[in-house]
Amino acid sequence: MRVTADVLVALVAALHGYFLVLEMFLWERRPGRELSGFDAALARATAPLAANQGLYNGFLAAGLVWGLAAGDPVGFQAQVFFLSCVVVAGLYGGATANRRILLAQALPGALALGAVLLAG
Repeated sequence: MRVTADVLVALVAALHGYFLVLEMFLWERRPGRELSGFDAALARATAPLAANQGLYNGFLAAGLVWGLAAGDPVGFQAQVFFLSCVVVAGLYGGATANRRILLAQALPGALALGAVLLAG
């Protein structure tokens, strides 16, 4: 179960690394505009907000990587903390911004968190 948990944590970390790139560097380009549904003017106007959001996603990814690299008990604790943050952020985003965030962020985070807790 530990290997499954580690793989899921790594996938969530990679997903949040992708969110960082998308929101910080590709927001005004086609991938970011397709995700947001914004036209060029609105993408340009919201780019600073998206970049800030991307930075936070990078912090989540870094925390998960740290949790994978650190020995226990710190590694386990870091994974539980950062995955909990991922789930809360996904639930909030799904409730306030776009329901797709529930599937894209909250669900993968919850699955990984469940696996980490079962393996712990």
